[in-house]
Amino acid sequence: MEHSTLPLQLDNYLNTLKQQFNESPDLVQKVFHIKGQEVVIHFISYQIKKDRLERELLESLTKSDKPWSVHDLQNKIPLASSQTVSSMDQIAEHIIHGNVVVYLPGEKEAVAFLLPQQQTRALDRAETESLVFGPQLAFTESLVTNLNVIRWRLDTDDLVVEKLIVGDRIKSEVRVVYLKSLANEENVDTMRQRISDLKVSEVEDTSVLGQLIEDSSSSIFPQLINTELPDRFCNSISKGRIGVLVDKSPTALIGPMTLFSFFESTEDLYMRWNMGTFIRLLRFIAMALSIILTPMYVAALTYHYEIIPTSLLVSLGQSRAMVPFPPVLEALLLEMLIELLREAGARLPTKVGQTMGIVGGIVLGQAAVKAGFTSNILIIIIALSALASFTAPSYLMGTAIRIIRFPMIILAGAWGLIGITFALSFILIHLLKQKSLGRPYLAPIYPFQWKDINDSLIRLPFQKNDTRPLNVMPEDTSRYDQLKAAEKKDVDPS
Repeated sequence: MEHSTLPLQLDNYLNTLKQQFNESPDLVQKVFHIKGQEVVIHFISYQIKKDRLERELLESLTKSDKPWSVHDLQNKIPLASSQTVSSMDQIAEHIIHGNVVVYLPGEKEAVAFLLPQQQTRALDRAETESLVFGPQLAFTESLVTNLNVIRWRLDTDDLVVEKLIVGDRIKSEVRVVYLKSLANEENVDTMRQRISDLKVSEVEDTSVLGQLIEDSSSSIFPQLINTELPDRFCNSISKGRIGVLVDKSPTALIGPMTLFSFFESTEDLYMRWNMGTFIRLLRFIAMALSIILTPMYVAALTYHYEIIPTSLLVSLGQSRAMVPFPPVLEALLLEMLIELLREAGARLPTKVGQTMGIVGGIVLGQAAVKAGFTSNILIIIIALSALASFTAPSYLMGTAIRIIRFPMIILAGAWGLIGITFALSFILIHLLKQKSLGRPYLAPIYPFQWKDINDSLIRLPFQKNDTRPLNVMPEDTSRYDQLKAAEKKDVDPS
């Protein structure tokens, strides 16, 4: 239930507002007497631009030669952003968000002027999604700045930006972004409904929102891409996908996505098509190696010596002669060591973390081999698996791949190749059941769509890749109508 509505007696009004802010010393309440009229101004001291308050609001108020009204406040104050409020709850909410509220005792409404003093960092390079080619700009924690960057990149009146409010106790502003002529209305409705139906006290970040609205929260595989790159965000929007921004979050959500989207990078577009295709295929091969390389080592040494070439078998026997642990325990210990080094390197300051990762890996690896805890060959295999998992452009997908290795190693140690086959079958069935905003997660492999392979598994020249991804069901599937028309006109003999 809302607090008292206006009008209120001045003393009652001031006391009620103080109680709503728990007698906070940061709440400034000024009562001015202008031409025999009382004018009350409220704001939080460190949340507004005080120079604009004095120059654009207070000077205008004091220069008036007649009493003010709510209508005059809205139309004669030289501030573009103003809004009337009619209850104490609304007044408190506007003050919290950096507004200056002007109240005329006896009136049924007050007027809120937007003068926020937001402390945000400047636009900078991306940290977790670094690129060699292409734009280096990254999102910031300011929603206004992020929207400005998107508007700058998608310079069209076809761009739609919808505003939603999420959170019962701490409210967060959420923006749903898409191109009206491209985005499938069903996808937009799904995204909008899932966000609107959330019953949570607060949403701390975009990644938290993604976990709340994705199709399967129990799956280890992310179903919505979380990106800090405006160019990736805008590129996805131009393909008919839906984007989501959350105020005070430096990342954005994109959906619907497929499994293969997490191994794509906008850098692939900025390279020549054959280079982009090679690197993209390399990522898929690296994913497969990262998942099965260590389990295959464990399975072969535990149950299937016959699949190891004789010359390599001798080397393996010599390498493991002093190792007291079975292969499964040896692999798990080394995998855990790699994860500890990775986590320690990520949490330490940048220069110290890099040194820790390199020196720690070399020292611990050599010490483990000399102490007889592990073999040289397994050190190489573990290192290759770790490097392969880091090739995924998406940090969340790379983490998912690293986690999957642990149960696969255990199953390989328990049942050999049968255990690996069981694990891979389970993963495949799980992926077949997954969806992203209701769209198939394994597209274009299942359901099979030949045209989408051109922009997922490989990257063909732009002239050959003339359709948008069919799995997102865009309203307009053709990407280069104007280009085709121009080419046809050039070769038309008439």
